[in-house]
Amino acid sequence: MTLITRRNALVAGAAGSGLALSGCSKVVFGDKLTASSDFQRVLAHAEGWTLASQRFLLAGGALAREYRLSDISPKFKPNGTLYPSGEDYEDAVNENFVTWRLVVDGMVNRPLSLSIADIHALPSRTQITRHDCVEGWSAIGQWTGVPVGLLLKAAGPLPQAKYAVFHCADNLEGEPAKGGMQAPGQYYESLALADAFHPQTIIAHSMNGRPLDVAHGAPLRLRVERQLGYKHAKYVQRVQLIDRLSGLYGGKGGYWEDRGYEWYAGI
Repeated sequence: MTLITRRNALVAGAAGSGLALSGCSKVVFGDKLTASSDFQRVLAHAEGWTLASQRFLLAGGALAREYRLSDISPKFKPNGTLYPSGEDYEDAVNENFVTWRLVVDGMVNRPLSLSIADIHALPSRTQITRHDCVEGWSAIGQWTGVPVGLLLKAAGPLPQAKYAVFHCADNLEGEPAKGGMQAPGQYYESLALADAFHPQTIIAHSMNGRPLDVAHGAPLRLRVERQLGYKHAKYVQRVQLIDRLSGLYGGKGGYWEDRGYEWYAGI
């Protein structure tokens, strides 16, 4: 197992971004998928995102440890909700998420609404990291997705925005099949914008080289690699920028935080 250096991260990040942009350029000119103005808006900010990531790393921002392909755990335990209830999610699964949208709104200049196809076509980051659960278990997995910072940059945060809130399709109802006897409530999480813009904070669409399965959060989940597992919200539908956490659900910034967990779950 190796710990990546800032220099290696910069080289890998620049190379990866270049490849992704090359692929997207072909899509831009050769596929009707990219007719979406929101898609074009995100793509237009990709070069700026690469520069911002490099500046972050050069300034000494801490990165979570990354691993080799050979280090990936043979089994990665799914946790929490394994299959969200409700007809809407069931319909989304049956249609392979073709109508699922990721909305980025709230305190932004340019709200976004992106399809799963849009998300897959955008510049992405792949990282192999260790997931640490507050229950005491860990597993290593490979994740691929769009940097949250790129999406936020494209949306244009307003000056007063301080937090990114991740709203999910996951409504816990105290059922044992959903990971335990949790109190009822809509699952959500939040991050300070500094953590949302971290290079390793991504909206993941793939795990270990394949699209996410339902138990692991299909079609989209948050990966925030420097914090504990309960911050990695699954079934993400909306990213909302706000200036305060009070007044939102239980007011503490997350489903588990509203029930006594720490809001910043750093590792």
